[in-house]
Amino acid sequence: MVVAISPQIIMFKKTIKVLYLPSKQYIKIYEGLINLGALFPMKVKLSRNFFLTLVVDILILAGSYYMGHLIRFEFSLPDWARQRFFDTFAYVLMFKIICFYFFDVYQGMWRYTSLKDIFDIVKASALSTIFIIVIVLFVTRFEHFSRSVFVIDWCFTVIGLTIVRVFTRLCFEEFSGDVSLAAIRFALKKIFSRKLGQIGRGMIIIGAGDCGQRVCREFKENPNVKSHVIGFLDDDKNKIGRKIHGVSVLNSIDKLEHTIRSKYVDEVIIAIPNASARRMRQIVALCRQAGVEFKTVPDMGELIDGKITLNAIRNVEYKDLLGRRPVRLDQESIGNYLGHKIVMVTGAGGSIGLGLCRQICRYRPDKLILFERAESPLFEIDLELKKNFPDIDLVSILGDIQNIGEVIRVFSQYRPEIVFHAAAYKHVPMLEVHPWKAVENNIVGTCNLIEAARTFQCERFVFVSTDKAVNPTNVMGASKRFAELLIQRENNDPDKGTWFITVRFGNVVGSVGSVVPLFKKQIKEGGPVTVTHPEMIRYFMLIPEACQLILQAGAMGQGGKIYILEMGKPISIDAMARDLIRFSGFEPDVDIKIKYTGLRAGEKLYEELITAHENVVPTAHEKIMVVNSCPFRGISLDNNLIRLKEAAASRDHSAIRKLLKQSIPEYQPFDYPSAGENKKSV
Repeated sequence: MVVAISPQIIMFKKTIKVLYLPSKQYIKIYEGLINLGALFPMKVKLSRNFFLTLVVDILILAGSYYMGHLIRFEFSLPDWARQRFFDTFAYVLMFKIICFYFFDVYQGMWRYTSLKDIFDIVKASALSTIFIIVIVLFVTRFEHFSRSVFVIDWCFTVIGLTIVRVFTRLCFEEFSGDVSLAAIRFALKKIFSRKLGQIGRGMIIIGAGDCGQRVCREFKENPNVKSHVIGFLDDDKNKIGRKIHGVSVLNSIDKLEHTIRSKYVDEVIIAIPNASARRMRQIVALCRQAGVEFKTVPDMGELIDGKITLNAIRNVEYKDLLGRRPVRLDQESIGNYLGHKIVMVTGAGGSIGLGLCRQICRYRPDKLILFERAESPLFEIDLELKKNFPDIDLVSILGDIQNIGEVIRVFSQYRPEIVFHAAAYKHVPMLEVHPWKAVENNIVGTCNLIEAARTFQCERFVFVSTDKAVNPTNVMGASKRFAELLIQRENNDPDKGTWFITVRFGNVVGSVGSVVPLFKKQIKEGGPVTVTHPEMIRYFMLIPEACQLILQAGAMGQGGKIYILEMGKPISIDAMARDLIRFSGFEPDVDIKIKYTGLRAGEKLYEELITAHENVVPTAHEKIMVVNSCPFRGISLDNNLIRLKEAAASRDHSAIRKLLKQSIPEYQPFDYPSAGENKKSV
C-alpha cells in the first residue's frame, strides 16, 4: 500500500532535517500536531513566521532533552540511555508543544515578549514535564529511566525558550527598520555597553512611582527615541539608590539643580499626575531656577486609551498647577449603562461635548451619535474619533436642537438609548445683548430634546448645567435654570420610563472662550491682561475631570436629581492672571500690565453651586454630591414657555426678562460697580 505524503509533510520534513533524526521520528511529531489541529481549532495563523518559531522551539526542546541526558550521565551516554532518548524523543517533543499550544505560547510576538509570556513558558514546561513523568511512571515504573533527566530538561527548556525571546525583544528595541548585519552588531554593542546606550538627550524623571516607571519603559522600548533616561528623583528616601528598569533613583526632588549640573541633563519629565497644586508649583519653580526644559505627563483622563505614550508627554500648562486630584471612577457601573448602547451627545463639537465623546468611546457603545450645529468642529471631532476608535460606529449629524422636526427625525432613525445634552449658548455678555437666543437655544432646544427622549423612550437623559443657574443675575444663567426646572418636571410621572438627570458644575479650564486662552493671547501680545474685577472668584475644574464625573453621575443618577460636582476652592481671577504672567516668564505689573475693566453685563463677583432652598447631600462618590431640594410643585412653566417663545420671536428684551423672573423668583439683575478705581495696583 502506497501512502501519499502531503506537501505540508515534505515542508515540515525539510525544516527539521537539521535534527538528524530517523524519518519515523519526525513523521510521528508532525502526525501528532496534525491530530491536535483536527481536535482543536488553531489559535494561531499558519505562516512563515509561525513555522520559523516552531522550528527554533523544536531545536531548543531537542537540545534541552539531550542536554538533560548528557549532564545526568556526565557527558558519556551509555547505549541503553541513548536508545531511550531516541525512543521517547518524538513523544516528549509532542507533549511539550501541545502544552505550549494550550498556554498560547505561539500567539505571542517575540518582539513584545513580556513577563506574562515568560510565565506561560514556565507553566507550560512544568505541566508538560509533570505529564511526561506520570506517563513514564505508569508505563515503565522508571525502569531504565533517570528521574533527574526530566528536571534538568525542564530547566534548560525554560532558560532556552526565555533567552531566545528576550534577546529578540532586546534587538527590536535597539533598532527599528534596518535589520542589516551592521545594525545587529550595533544593537548588540548598545545592549551590552552602558555608554553606547546613552545616546541623544539626557532625561531626568521626577517621580519614581508607577507613572515614572511607565515613562522610563517607554523611552527604553521605543526604538525611534534618540534620548535616554539618566535617572529618577523622588521624595521617598527609601527609593533613593534603588533602580527601576536599570535606572537609578538619584536623589530627592529638592536636589534637582545639583543633579542637573552633575549629570548633564537636557530635559526634565514631571511624572506625578496626583501632585498637589503647591507641590507642582514648587517643582516648576525648581525647573525654572535650574534653567532646564521641563514637561509633564498628563492625567489619565486626558489620554485617549488610558495608556502613557511618549506622544502624550507635553509642556506644563496652567491647569497642571490647579492640583486637581485624579478622578476615581466606577468603571463597571459606567460600562453597564454605556457599553453596547446607542449614545447621543448634543453639542459634540464643544469643549464638554468633545470631552464626553472621547470618554464614552472608551466604554465601547454600539453607536455614538455626534449632534452639532457648527460644521468645522463636527468635522474635526469626527476625524479624531474615527482615527482613535476605528471600531466604534460613529454617526455625525449636522443639526440644530432648535429645529424640532430635525431632532425628531434623528431620534426616530437612530433610537438613542442614552442622551447627553451639552449643547448650549454660554457667553454671558453676548446673551445679555441677545436674550432671545438664550430662549431659543437653551430653553426651547432643551424642550425639543426632552419631548423626543420621552416620545422614543430613552433610558437616560443627562442634562449638563452650570453654576450660573444658581441665583442667576444674567439671562444665560436664568435660561439654564429654566431648563433645569423642565428636566425636574419630567420625573414627576414615574411611569414615563426615562430618567432625566441634571449635572451642575462651574467653569472648566481651557474651554473655548474661557479666560485662560484669553489671558495667554494677551500675554503673547505683550499685554495688558484685562481682568474685570480684582475681587472676582470662580470655580474651576479640568475638562476630562468634568466629563468623567458627568458619566459617573449618569451611572448613579436617579430621575429628577440634580448632581453637583466637587469644584474645590474658588480661584481668584486676578491671581490666575498673575500666575499665568509669571508662568510665561514675565513679572506682573512690570513686564506685563494688568488692567481692570469693570464687571460686564450680567456678571457677578462670585458664583454659587446651590440656591437658598437647596442643600447638599454626599453620595457614594467623593467628588459628586446630590442636591436635596424641595419637590417640584408645578410652577406653570408651560404658559411661560409659550410666552417666552413669542417674546423671543418678537425680539422683546424686557418681556423675556420679565417672564424669566416670573418663572425663576431668584433671578435678580445685578448692579455693576466699576473696578478701575477699586484697585489701582496689587
